[in-house]
Amino acid sequence: MQGPPNDNRNTLALVHVGEPTSQPNRPVQPVVAFDRRELTQILAVYGRKVGKGEWRDYAMDFLKDRALFSIYARVSERPLFVVEKNPKLRNRQGQYMVTNQQGMILKRGHDLSQVLRVLDPDLVVVG
Repeated sequence: MQGPPNDNRNTLALVHVGEPTSQPNRPVQPVVAFDRRELTQILAVYGRKVGKGEWRDYAMDFLKDRALFSIYARVSERPLFVVEKNPKLRNRQGQYMVTNQQGMILKRGHDLSQVLRVLDPDLVVVG
């Protein structure tokens, strides 16, 4: 038996999977994330390096106090570099930072495009 074309059999249902809803009024914990402009800048550098065969994979982590973009040369190893955004440091040494595989800070600052130059020195900064 075939129903009318607008019946509910072909609709998509979204289900939240996670913690039980025993505390429905509990506030959602905010997380730090990269905005569209920041991701565009990071992915531009990442794309150039992938094109050159230097990088192969990435991961993004959004935590309550910082956002991380980890860059890998191969799958399942430690990241070569991590681009970090930590808004708590905005008024101090800058909210953006790039660290290497050993955890050493390579560059830190207020301007993401300037900080990303440590990963791609040929990068042209566009204001």
